[in-house]
Amino acid sequence: MNRIHKLHGSNHHEIGLEHGSLHVFANDEVFGTFEDRVYEMADNNLRIPRSVYMSYTPDAHIGIGTCIGTTAVWGLKDGFVSPSIVGVDIGCGMRVHTTPLHKRDIQDKGVRRALIRAIEKYVPTNERKNSNYEDIDVMEVVQHGLQGLPERYVPGERWLTHVEQASFAFDPAALEYLPPNIRKNAHGQLGTLGSGNHFCEIQYLEIAEEHKDTAAAWGLFDGQVVVMIHSGSRAWGAMLGREYTQVIRGAMQSWGVTNPDPNVIYAPIGSTEGRTYLNLMNSALNFAVSNRHMIAFGVQEAFREVFGPQMELPVLYDLMHNYALKEFHRNQGMLVHRKGATRALPPKHYMNTPAYMATGHPALIPGSMGTSSYIMVGRDEGIKNFYSICHGAGRLRSRRATKQAVTVDQFEQSLKVGTEDEILVNHRSLAAILDECPQAYKDVDQIIDSVVGAGLADVVAKCRPMAAIKGL
Repeated sequence: MNRIHKLHGSNHHEIGLEHGSLHVFANDEVFGTFEDRVYEMADNNLRIPRSVYMSYTPDAHIGIGTCIGTTAVWGLKDGFVSPSIVGVDIGCGMRVHTTPLHKRDIQDKGVRRALIRAIEKYVPTNERKNSNYEDIDVMEVVQHGLQGLPERYVPGERWLTHVEQASFAFDPAALEYLPPNIRKNAHGQLGTLGSGNHFCEIQYLEIAEEHKDTAAAWGLFDGQVVVMIHSGSRAWGAMLGREYTQVIRGAMQSWGVTNPDPNVIYAPIGSTEGRTYLNLMNSALNFAVSNRHMIAFGVQEAFREVFGPQMELPVLYDLMHNYALKEFHRNQGMLVHRKGATRALPPKHYMNTPAYMATGHPALIPGSMGTSSYIMVGRDEGIKNFYSICHGAGRLRSRRATKQAVTVDQFEQSLKVGTEDEILVNHRSLAAILDECPQAYKDVDQIIDSVVGAGLADVVAKCRPMAAIKGL
């Protein structure tokens, strides 16, 4: 494939492809790792008519139909929506809760093991085990998000205000397009992690000196223990993603629309199929933000079991990285798709939640298992990428390739097994989660360097892992 390469300042590459331009935000080391296939996938996505913009963040890697790490934009008046550029785990995202604890308070391995056991008690980690929140009406949550939860599960107003969005409005008539068993499959999954790269991690903070004022405004301090959560919409989003993708694929066939990649699915925003998908997507966003909320509720219960009933875990922030949202850019309404990309707004941007209008909101970027994660804040220059940054380290090897290339001994060394600083995990056998080892992912420090060097966001705090809870 012929490619024209232009450089627009530090870490900002523009790649001219047959069907349009792709912007790539990566330093030289990361940029050199991109393979031809990621550009082929971008060109297939750019075949969707009237594209306004498309980019890759440095963690971009091959996905189904669209690379994870993609931002793609269309105008609301004549644009398109693509389930392929949203992803199957609709609304998957990050959440961080702070604690009053210092690293030294949980340095003892016995304390951390007690926390792991308590968290597993309140947050099911087995795919076949449901949560015990029988008094939560799944349909209330699907239709109203956090506002559909019973009051007893909302510890305080902050749990509703310090989130990217607490509720996503949609026409409930769209739910008629879903199979009847979706409600049964989703029942009991609120407050569960799921498998794969989803996790709950206990970390401590290292505050960046140049942004200590922002950290203080957010209530963060050096050595502070925090909890980071990564999960999504579970069965609800997965099922509607699969089911309604088939509807749009059938519509494309009836319209005579084709793409070299059959996994690239899209419809005009104003079509019946496009409108229905956006409504259904919002139902999954409601489920996803509520799922992370209930995981956090369980984690707070676990901390109270270990440290006493007075223990509070305030929300720092909750945000998503798989969705298509209506936003206002360049003096017009646009539909911004982010698949494995995080919105990072600067101070005083109108889309900030009121709690973070003055400072910009925390942008939560996980590393890989055993490596650092980051809390960042967007910069004004981020407008050049529609305020999108990375969503994590980005996968380097497939799960199968990782198991072939990495040994359990190497994984143990990454987790500092046997040392005082060992990163404890909830699995007796590391072989069971070998495909989630750090060697399966890109170097998160290089990913963050790419984002900072491109002027998209700055680091406020580095999050060092102390214990990890993974699903199976």
